[in-house]
Amino acid sequence: MAATVQSVASTAGGARSLPFQRTLAITSTKFLSRWVSSKMDFNFLQLGCRKNTTLPARKLLIRAARTESQGVFLGFRPPNFELPEPLTGKTWKLDDFESYPALLVMFICNHCPFVIHLKKDIVKLTNFYMKKGLAVIAISSNSVATHPQDGPDFMAEEAKLRNYSFPYLYDESQEVARDFGAVCTPEFFLFKKLINLCLGLSPPMLMDHNSHMYWRFARSMWRGHLRGPEVESRNYTSPLDGRRPFELVYHGQFDDSRPSNNVPITGRDLSLAIDCVLTGQPVSSIQKPSIGCSIKWHPGAGM
Repeated sequence: MAATVQSVASTAGGARSLPFQRTLAITSTKFLSRWVSSKMDFNFLQLGCRKNTTLPARKLLIRAARTESQGVFLGFRPPNFELPEPLTGKTWKLDDFESYPALLVMFICNHCPFVIHLKKDIVKLTNFYMKKGLAVIAISSNSVATHPQDGPDFMAEEAKLRNYSFPYLYDESQEVARDFGAVCTPEFFLFKKLINLCLGLSPPMLMDHNSHMYWRFARSMWRGHLRGPEVESRNYTSPLDGRRPFELVYHGQFDDSRPSNNVPITGRDLSLAIDCVLTGQPVSSIQKPSIGCSIKWHPGAGM
């Protein structure tokens, strides 16, 4: 009888110990798993039972080397240049625009996403202001060794396709870009015409001699800049340099819109500056730099 009770007790005890042993094994496994995961960033309990999950699609962003226009001071005089227009074969010079009240020089190219983003609106803005007397040229200075799509043949196709009303000029040597201090595309240089003063014994006659504002301006310029017996009757372009009758008044952005930033294109910054120039108002010196792709210099040349 005692043997029977002992046998039953041992059997019952053994039965009772099985769940405890199984629980201890599971607990040990979980602890080991957590320890290994924390040390090796790996959960071997999930090995072989990973679900086939699909990652959410990422939004496509346009990423390009961003370069800001910089290093050119207001009042800068445009350098003389002679550049060909691939579409027509004509060669253009700075002197060709001397009769205009203002000149807009744009450094652009065919491939840059920042330029492509604005091209349609650049055409609209320039068409509008060219009717008001603004002279406009665009220059491409990118190396065809690295970017053949910016070469003269493709420039001619682009000008024809986009119906550019301004000359689209090719700066093969890149010397004009260097002379302007251009570093990116698009980059905008807005110059105003300096008023020609024919000096004698009295303030000069100006383009609109009935305008009281012009007379006051001419008188102040005549008195402030030229004194003494060396002043004679001669042609003079204020101030100081008659060879290049323009000075830089705006070197900033088109507007705040960039590829993929969802800001509407308005051309506000540039158009406001052009309005000021064409109406004789001062242009604010607070200007946001243009941002775009860097000019692609010839290999080994650098800036």
